[in-house]
Amino acid sequence: MAVSPEPEPESAPVPKQSRAGRNLPAAILVGVGLLGIVGASLYWRPEPFVLLVVLLMWAGLWELRQAFARRELRLPMVPLFVGAAGMIVSAYRGGAEALFVAFVLTVAATVVWRALDGSGLSAVRDSAASVFAAAYLPFLAGFVVLMLAQPDGEIRVVLFILLAVANDTGGYIAGVMLGRHPLAPTVSPKKSWEGLAGSIVLATAVGVLGAVYGLGESPVLGIALGVMTAITATVGDLAESLLKRDLELKDMGSLLPGHGGVLDRLDSMIITAPFVYLVLSVVA
Repeated sequence: MAVSPEPEPESAPVPKQSRAGRNLPAAILVGVGLLGIVGASLYWRPEPFVLLVVLLMWAGLWELRQAFARRELRLPMVPLFVGAAGMIVSAYRGGAEALFVAFVLTVAATVVWRALDGSGLSAVRDSAASVFAAAYLPFLAGFVVLMLAQPDGEIRVVLFILLAVANDTGGYIAGVMLGRHPLAPTVSPKKSWEGLAGSIVLATAVGVLGAVYGLGESPVLGIALGVMTAITATVGDLAESLLKRDLELKDMGSLLPGHGGVLDRLDSMIITAPFVYLVLSVVA
């Protein structure tokens, strides 16, 4: 008498992912939620947005600490946390000069803090990693707060964020639908030249609308912002991909479902922020 095979146990359902490797429904929900939080923080007064930036910097520094630990690099979190808050608040209250002074003080504090914990090659490596962390996250994010402190600051910040969203959305849609030619296959195999073109098109459209109807400026400014955002954001994204490749990580964290960590969401924005700030400061 033949024995029927036992039924195989049912495996747990796997979350559906798009061709780009994302859990798309989760990514959309989280993205909309983040935009809602940013919008709410800017609606009444600018101070809640400044606090939000500080919290995001703390989360990003914590992710960076965990990632660097894979290479036996220790970040002194107390001076970095205090320095991050100091840089963001200084940028809002005192401008670019205050931001730079706060950055220098943060670097000095992290180096001294680590030196008090021991010397040698490991201290040099940890200090260098701390300087990178202070510059990469709170110092660059300070330029977003500098935009906020300018006339029509809320409009400038909203335009900056919408440019970043348009860059990601345009690149994602064009990359998934049309992507055939890799942009940097050894760094980020999923990025394509078609995706970059989609980023430029949608970011430029948002830039023109924002420049004309938000700031009352020429469409040329919007075109410049759109093209520049697509380029700098792509460079920022590739730079973090290089960092993750060196650290042998897929994502810098898991705080934001569908996106990865806070750093995975902010990588392109923080590199873009100084350029948008400078262009708007000169032209608008």
